[in-house]
Parts: sequence; C-alpha cells; structure tokens
Amino acid sequence: MMRKKVVVLKKTEGSGARTRTRVGSVVHYVECRKNHAAKFGGFAVDGCREFMATGEDGTEEAFFCDACGCHRSFHRREVNAEVVIEYHPPNPNH
Repeated sequence: MMRKKVVVLKKTEGSGARTRTRVGSVVHYVECRKNHAAKFGGFAVDGCREFMATGEDGTEEAFFCDACGCHRSFHRREVNAEVVIEYHPPNPNH
C-alpha cells in the first residue's frame, strides 16, 4: 500500500495576530484506470485495486506498480486532509 504524508505549515497574519496551522494530508493511490483496449476502440482495465510501489521512495521504480506494472499516474489518487494543530499566540497589545 502506497501512502505518502505531506505536512504544510502555514502562517496567516491579520490584525496583529499570527495563526499557525499545521495541515497534514495522506495521499493514497487506489485502483488502476489504464485502458488496455484503447488502441482497439474498447475499454478494459486490468483489475488492479491498489498501487504498490516496485522500488523504494526516491527511486524511479517507486513510480511503477508492482501488481500491474503501470505508472502511478494511471491509479486513482485519493487525498485525505486534516488540520492537525492550530495555534493562536497571545496578543501582546491586550
């Protein structure tokens, strides 16, 4: 199962106060959507239900599925985002 976690730290400034929000999202690649019969004018998928990387992260092989051999871009991408931490520092003007 290929899961990649992306964490972004945002700073929003407004009315003298800074808000820090830490947003985390998990990217998951599921069923393969490559049409293997496109050159014949038809539609047929291979039935691969989940992307499994062939190699380690950071290598070229990490972009190819071990189950079906297709590039990761043929697999449907799911992104689940959530706010992890929200921080409002005290306002020194009060």
